[in-house]
Amino acid sequence: MLKVYGIKNCNSMKKAFDLLTELGLAYEFHDYKKQGIDAETVKTWLAEIGQDFVLNKKGTTWKKLSEEEQQHTLASEANLIETLTTHTSMIKRPIIATGSGFIIGFDDSEIRKLK
Repeated sequence: MLKVYGIKNCNSMKKAFDLLTELGLAYEFHDYKKQGIDAETVKTWLAEIGQDFVLNKKGTTWKKLSEEEQQHTLASEANLIETLTTHTSMIKRPIIATGSGFIIGFDDSEIRKLK
């Protein structure tokens, strides 16, 4: 079964939910805004996907950080993990865990390949 990570009230998430339902794909949803996210999961994402795909620098939460806070966040993996587990809105959405890896962000063609 697929595991979908994200925030329920997000346009990208709504598109992903709609497409998964349309394709008849079963999934478990983890709302990291309500449930939080553990450091081990974030560490796995960073190792397998990479910082540039996990950290959403285009979002308002990242942009609200001061230059010093942004530099601190990027100074080490430990700092990045701490920031992402504290400010879950900075994680790109959705992250879909599949049997063969991850799909980051809403990607219609990649999600359709799961059928």
